[in-house]
Amino acid sequence: MRFWISVFATGAMLATLIAPATAQQKFPLAAPAGVDSKARDAAPPGAVNQGPYDMSQWKYGTGFNPPPGAKIWNPAKIKLMQGGKVVGGTVRGVRDPSTYCAMANAGYDFIWTEMQHEPSNWRDVANAWRTCPRAKAVPGVRVAYVDEREIAHALDSGALVLVVPTIDTVEEAKEAIKWAYFPPLGSRSQGGGPAFEPDMWGGVPGGYRNTINDNLVLILMIETLEGLKNADEIAKLPGVHAVFAASGDLANFSGYKQGDPDYERAINIVHDAAIKAGKKLCGPFAWKDRPDFTCFQAGHEMAQITRGARAELGDLANTQAKPEVGPFAPR
Repeated sequence: MRFWISVFATGAMLATLIAPATAQQKFPLAAPAGVDSKARDAAPPGAVNQGPYDMSQWKYGTGFNPPPGAKIWNPAKIKLMQGGKVVGGTVRGVRDPSTYCAMANAGYDFIWTEMQHEPSNWRDVANAWRTCPRAKAVPGVRVAYVDEREIAHALDSGALVLVVPTIDTVEEAKEAIKWAYFPPLGSRSQGGGPAFEPDMWGGVPGGYRNTINDNLVLILMIETLEGLKNADEIAKLPGVHAVFAASGDLANFSGYKQGDPDYERAINIVHDAAIKAGKKLCGPFAWKDRPDFTCFQAGHEMAQITRGARAELGDLANTQAKPEVGPFAPR
C-alpha cells in the first residue's frame, strides 16, 4: 500500500512540475505564470506594433481582410452600387415566418423588417430570416434607435440592409456607423449568431466576418429639423450608403404637408445632401419617379394582400351579397 501511495505522490509531483512547461510550449508567447511580462512597455519579437503600447498608433492587422479580388455577394448592395432602383417591402409582423417568406419572394430587393413601430422581438425576427435565407429579397430592418444592442441584434441575426431612424446629429450618425461595422471601420463585437451559421452567411465567399463590412448597406433617416440642419455632414460620413428623406416625419416635425413649399424645401435639403456627398437617396415608394431617388420603402404585408386580391379579382372584388337580416346585413 505504501508503495502505491509513494507512486501516486511522485506522479502528482511530476505532473505539477511538467504542467507549466507544457503550457508554455502550447502558448510560447504567453506571459510566464505569476510574472509581469512588461507587455505594456515592449512587444514580443516579430510583432508589427513595437515600442510602448499606444492605442492611437496601433497598426490594425490583416487577419480579417477580405481575400484579394473578393466580390460583393449582397444583391441589394450590388444593385444600389449599379444605380438601380432598390425597393424594400415592409413586414410589420414576423411571428409567422411564412408571411415573411412570402413577402421575401414577392419580388422586392430587400425586406424592411419594422422594429421601430412594431412590438416584435429579435427572436421572432431571427427565426423568420433564417427560415428562408435564400429568398429573392435579402433581410433588412429598421431598428428602433441608435444603440449597440439594437444594431448587434439586427446584424447578428443576419440583416444585410440596416436602416437607422431619426439621425439628428453627426455624433448620432457616427454611433450608427460604429456599431454597424466590424473594426477597423467600426466597433461591432464579434459575438456570433445566425448570421455566422452556414445556412445563412457563414459560407459566403471569403467568410462572413471578413466580407460583411463590404456587403452591408447602411441607410440613415433624416426626419427632423435638426436632422436637416446637419444633413450635409451626416451624408458625407464614410460607411453611409444612403440617406432617407422621411416623408411622414418631415411633415410631422416641420408642420407642413407634401406639396407645401416649406415641406418640399425640407425634402430638397435631404436631396441636396445626398447629391453633394455622392450617396444614394431614399424615400417612400410613391416617390419612385421623383428625381434622383433610387431606394424606397414599399407597403407592408397587409396592404399587399389587399392589393393582390383586388388585382386578382378585378371586377369581382367586393361584390359580396348583402342579406337583409343577420350580422352581415347593412347597418
